[in-house]
Amino acid sequence: MVSNRFAASARRAAPLALLLGVALLAGRITAGTRLERADFTFINGTEIATLDPATVTGVPEGRILRAIFEGLTVKDPETLEPLPGMAERWAISEDGLDYTFHIRRDAEWSNGDPVTAHDFTYSWERFLNPKTAAEYAYQLWYVEGAKEYTTDVSEDGGPNRSFDTVGIRAIDDYTLSVRLKNPTPFFLQLTAFYALFPVNKRNHDEAKRDYPGTEWTLQWLKADKIVTNGPFRIAERRINDRIRLIKNETYWDADSVAFDSIDALAVEQYMTNLNLYLQGDADWINFIPNQLITRLLEREDFRPTGYFGSYFFRVNVTKPPLDDVRVRRALALTIDRRAITQSITKSGQVPWFGFVPQGMVGYETQPMAHEAALGEGYTEGYARDVEEAKRLIEEAGYGPGGKRLPTIEILYNTSETHRDIAEVLADSWKRNLGLTAKLLNQEWKVYLASQSSIDYDVSRSAWIGDYLDPNTFLDLFVTGGENNKTGWSNAEYDQAIAAAKLEADPVRRYEYFEQAEQILMRELPILPVYSYATQNIFTPRLGGLAGNPLDEMFPKWWYWRSDEEVRALRATYPRGADGELAPGYQPVELHGPRKGQYPKNAPDGNFREQDPRRRLSPLGQDR
Repeated sequence: MVSNRFAASARRAAPLALLLGVALLAGRITAGTRLERADFTFINGTEIATLDPATVTGVPEGRILRAIFEGLTVKDPETLEPLPGMAERWAISEDGLDYTFHIRRDAEWSNGDPVTAHDFTYSWERFLNPKTAAEYAYQLWYVEGAKEYTTDVSEDGGPNRSFDTVGIRAIDDYTLSVRLKNPTPFFLQLTAFYALFPVNKRNHDEAKRDYPGTEWTLQWLKADKIVTNGPFRIAERRINDRIRLIKNETYWDADSVAFDSIDALAVEQYMTNLNLYLQGDADWINFIPNQLITRLLEREDFRPTGYFGSYFFRVNVTKPPLDDVRVRRALALTIDRRAITQSITKSGQVPWFGFVPQGMVGYETQPMAHEAALGEGYTEGYARDVEEAKRLIEEAGYGPGGKRLPTIEILYNTSETHRDIAEVLADSWKRNLGLTAKLLNQEWKVYLASQSSIDYDVSRSAWIGDYLDPNTFLDLFVTGGENNKTGWSNAEYDQAIAAAKLEADPVRRYEYFEQAEQILMRELPILPVYSYATQNIFTPRLGGLAGNPLDEMFPKWWYWRSDEEVRALRATYPRGADGELAPGYQPVELHGPRKGQYPKNAPDGNFREQDPRRRLSPLGQDR
C-alpha cells in the first residue's frame, strides 16, 4: 500500500499491466504455489548449465554461485571494493607479489565442516588442473607456476608438473599464502570471482565413493548433495522452473542476511518476465521487452545505466570467406549499430566500434576504423562505410564480376532481442553486400557447445567484465585462450597482452592494452555492436541491490525496505519548479512487506558501521 500522493501515480501505471495481459502463465504460477512463496523472487533467464564454480562461464550461473558460495573476499554492492569474506583479513608484500590470507575460524560449510586454507589449495588445484578443462583457468595464471601447471599436459590429460611448483600454499589450517608472478592490481577482485570459489573436498570424496566412473561429477552438484559455504544453500531445484535458495544458518555472517528464502526462476521470454513482475510473482527482472522500454522509462523502478559489458559477434576465421579480413571488415562496417540501439535495445546502449566498453577510467578505447559518427552525421558516415565495405568485398574477389558470396549462418541463443539483432545484420548484409545470412537459434547449452567447438560461422556473443580492468576483455583473444572461440591468432597481439601483464606502471600498462585492442579491431575476429546498459527493473522496496559498473548482484545484501525507508527514498527524487516529479520517477505499486524485512543484526534498518547497506540506505546515518 502506498500513500495517497503516490497511489494516484501508481494507478496511472495500471494500463501498462493491462496492455501486457498479465493473466497468463497460469500453469507455471499454479505449479509454483506448491512451494510456499519465497521471501524474494527474481528471474534468472535461461536454465543454468552447472553449479560447479570451476567450469561456470555464464551470467545466470554466476548469480546463483554468488548466493551459495563465498570466496576469500566479497564485494561492496556499489563500489565493488573487496571486503572480508572467507578471509577475515589479508596482507600484501611491498612488491605486490605475496598475499597472505587469514581464514576466519568461524567459517563453516553447510555440512558442518570448517572452511580452511586447505579447501582453497584443493579447489584451486582442481581449477588449474587440465583435466578439469576450466575455461577460466587463466584467471589464476597470475600466480607463480600456475600457467605451466595447466598447460604442461601429460599423455593422460593431467598435469606433468607437481602442484608444489605453483605459488599457492596452506601454511596452516587458517593461513593461505599466494605468490604472484607480477603485481596484479585486480587480484583481490579475482578472489571474489565465482570461478575462484572453494568447493568442499569431502563432498567430492563421498560422491566418488558412491558413484563410480564419471557419474560423481554430476551427482555432487545435485540440490540434495551439494555442500556450499555462502549465505544461502539450495533447498530444491526444478529444471526449467526454479531454484529455491534458503538461508544457510552455518554461514559465518548469517545474522546479516535478511531473506530466509529466494526463488530464481528460469524464464527466457522477456514479455513473460515483465508479466510476472507486474503481477507480483517476481520482484526483480533484468531483461525487458524492447517495445515497452519507452513506457517503462517513465517509472521509478526502471533506471538503466551503462555498465562494463560489450555485445558483439564472434567470427569463425578458419572458414572461408570469413578467413579473409577484408570480408570481416565489410561485415563489421555494414552493421547499422544505431538502428539496433535505437529501434531494438532502446535503453541506453551505446553504438560501439571497439571491444573494451565504456566506463573504464583512464583507458582509451581503440575502435575499428569507421566513418559513422555516433552523433550528428551518422547517416552520411554509415553510407560511406557501406561503400568501403562494397569495395572490400570486390577486392576480396566477390560480388559483381567475382565469385558469389556463400551463405553464412548467424548463431544466437534463445532470446527475442538476439533474434531481432541477428535479423538486422542479415538484412543489412543482404541489402549492402548481396550476402545471404540464415539465422540459427540454439538453446543455451547447445549454443555454448557450438561456440566452444567453433562450430558456427558468425555467433552472437557478449562479455561482461569479471573485474574493472581492460585485461578482463582483451586477454580473451590470446592464441589458444579458452574463451577465444574464433580460431584467431596473432603473435603481436599476444606479445602486447604479455607485456601488459608484466608492466607495473599503470599508464604504460594501459598503453600495451590499447596496442592490443588496435590489433583486434584491425583484424576483426569479432564484430563489435554496442556497449551495454543495464535493464534491471525492481521494486523500490528492495534494498541492497545497488547499481555498479559490472551489474553484479549480491543476495547477501538484499532486504525489504519499510514504508519509512521507501518514503525517505522517494523524498530524494528530483522535482520541477511546480513540485511535480521529474520525468522517469513515476511511483509504482510496491512488492514486499510494509514493515520491511531486515537482517537479525539490524532489525530496524540500523545497519552496522561496516555494513555497506548503511551507506546505501536513504535513512543512512540518521537511524
